[in-house]
Amino acid sequence: MSEIIPDETLDVRGECCPYPLILTKKQVEKLKTGEILEIIANDPVAPQNINAWVKKSGDKLLAVEQDGKIYKIYVQKA
Repeated sequence: MSEIIPDETLDVRGECCPYPLILTKKQVEKLKTGEILEIIANDPVAPQNINAWVKKSGDKLLAVEQDGKIYKIYVQKA
């Protein structure tokens, strides 16, 4: 897989459910179609919540990378 180059980065480390998802929604709304948001989170529920949300929103979950307890989640605005 080629490396994903995000247009914006949102660091929600230290935030617990549902805040990573709420902050992600707000940030994605600001993006232009096709732009990519990188979300950095340490809440283990964040990847699941964001994945469930993009299925409803129509946006696209490009990847979830885990490094120890840190997750990097990439969402592309539809």
